[in-house]
Amino acid sequence: MSTVIAVTGKGGTGKTTVSALLIRYLVNAGHKPVLAVDADPDSNMPSALGLDDSKNLSTIGGTRQDFFDSKGEVPPGMPKEAFLELKLNQALVESKNLDMLVMGRPEGAGCYCYINNVLRKFLETLGNNYPFVVIDNEAGLEHLSRRTAQKVDYLLIVSDYSMNGLRAAVRIKELSQEMGLNVGKNYLVINNAPDDLSPQFNEAMVDTGVPLLGILPADENVPRYDIGLKALTDLPDSSPVVASLDQMAWALIHENK
Repeated sequence: MSTVIAVTGKGGTGKTTVSALLIRYLVNAGHKPVLAVDADPDSNMPSALGLDDSKNLSTIGGTRQDFFDSKGEVPPGMPKEAFLELKLNQALVESKNLDMLVMGRPEGAGCYCYINNVLRKFLETLGNNYPFVVIDNEAGLEHLSRRTAQKVDYLLIVSDYSMNGLRAAVRIKELSQEMGLNVGKNYLVINNAPDDLSPQFNEAMVDTGVPLLGILPADENVPRYDIGLKALTDLPDSSPVVASLDQMAWALIHENK
């Protein structure tokens, strides 16, 4: 049975960085293959994982819209559900140690109930083929709210070193509860933090009511790799954010057993 980790937070806090480096740890620790799900419409995960040039990326959203626009027309003799699952499988980007699904754009106008039911079944079946599924989510939790993931073992809420980031973390925690999401544990991750946190910030972290999983330091390698169009998974072990993330990931996986 797979372990599902969803990463969310306010825009610009480094959700994709955390997701990519978490996947890096899982692969290097032998927990492979990993299924990466890019559920943010901005779709930055392919470049962070070095998979953006692997093929002309298809998205789940595009597949869903094309099927809806075609009014479910399928080849003769082929069941409609089997045809849709075939198209969904074609959106899967496969590599040696990890595979990736890009959710893409949200739904357009019209009723997608049947398509979403097939999508949920597809993702549930597909996810069971991987020891870990990592979802890089948008702050709105749209895909989780539509139950495209049946369960989430760990919801990592990423904040930067700002009060706005912490306030957004509280709203996300409350939103997940209001939606009745099947979340095992919530954790707070502080990204791009200075060496010394202010007393006010430390107090505000406690006030969120979300257990702190880890603090990731500011690391000049991250923007340098981004500007150089290098995959974040290629960051060296000596990179400060990699070392901190590896410790955080080890604690998440081993201390919660």
